[in-house]
Amino acid sequence: MFPLSICLGKKTQTIYKIPTTKITKTTKETWEIEIPKINLKAEIKDGTDQENLNKNIGHFIESGYINGNICLAAHNRGYKVNYFQNLKQLEKGDKIIYKYKDIELVYIVDTKKIIKDTDIQVIKPTKENKITLITCVENQPEYRRCIQGKLKI
Repeated sequence: MFPLSICLGKKTQTIYKIPTTKITKTTKETWEIEIPKINLKAEIKDGTDQENLNKNIGHFIESGYINGNICLAAHNRGYKVNYFQNLKQLEKGDKIIYKYKDIELVYIVDTKKIIKDTDIQVIKPTKENKITLITCVENQPEYRRCIQGKLKI
């Protein structure tokens, strides 16, 4: 097991343990997501406010950074950057690569669903290691597309 604790400025996040077999160490410190099926590779920044989402993929600051439920959001159309424009093309079994600092984790899509914009259950912390990607549903402002992946075994 690889114990992890992260200090981000003035706050420290308590992290669960991920088996070392699931972690790939890289030589550079980045924070990005890569989804090969939809040719996406983009930088992640903390926060899901409009200013951040207009430039980056946003990280829900209440969610995990390495363990638990890592929750990300991005635009899918109508903005200068629409990183999640092809998210609806993902299918169960597709790969999501998440890189945080010098750690790379691989997730496999296992859930695709449409949720109400008021459904915050999907971004709540979990002990299960997963990634949650959220974007709007075209022409349905009260709904969100939600893609979740489990840590690859």
